[in-house]
Amino acid sequence: MVFLCWGRPSVQDQKACIDKGGSLNYNVNFKGATARSASSLKEDKRFSEAGFILNHARVLVGSGMETFEKGKTALQTWRHFQFNWTFVDSATPIKTGEKFCVCVNEFFPWLMMPLQVVYVDENKSAKKVKASFSYGSGTLQGHLLAGEERFSVEMDENDQIWFEILSFSKPAHFLSIIGYPYVQHRQRQFTHESTKAVLKHCSV
Repeated sequence: MVFLCWGRPSVQDQKACIDKGGSLNYNVNFKGATARSASSLKEDKRFSEAGFILNHARVLVGSGMETFEKGKTALQTWRHFQFNWTFVDSATPIKTGEKFCVCVNEFFPWLMMPLQVVYVDENKSAKKVKASFSYGSGTLQGHLLAGEERFSVEMDENDQIWFEILSFSKPAHFLSIIGYPYVQHRQRQFTHESTKAVLKHCSV
């Protein structure tokens, strides 16, 4: 099952995709795992044994509470997903249980890939982290990949603000299996552009 659209997907197109997406397409034992640290996931052999590949990026975007709030706003308004080749409806609320579509333009058709927010976490003054905001989303039936991804901004003990992407995924459809090197290229491209978008928003 793949969700295609020959033009830029409308809100109605995305809703139809979400309605058909159903449940998570990966083992529920891994649900919420991206809330853990990157080092913890890398040391956990269960992920590699299950065929998952980890993707991690952490970038300094500035310093101070004002920058932290800008970074948080960037995530809440999906600035990290608004590009000419992929987007998420910016009106989508980031709350646990919310389902949404990542729309990706590949050659002629658009792909619509359904996901669900599996957790939202906001903390202040937690050990070495003064403040943090993060959310994780899991793939649903009909997504070309199976796995979970977390986006976060945090202020460390030196008031530096970090933007982080952490995910684990594996192919969930024969198209992503035969084209996995290209899928990985797209993941790296997204990570690069998403980081630039958050950095730009925090610098305004």
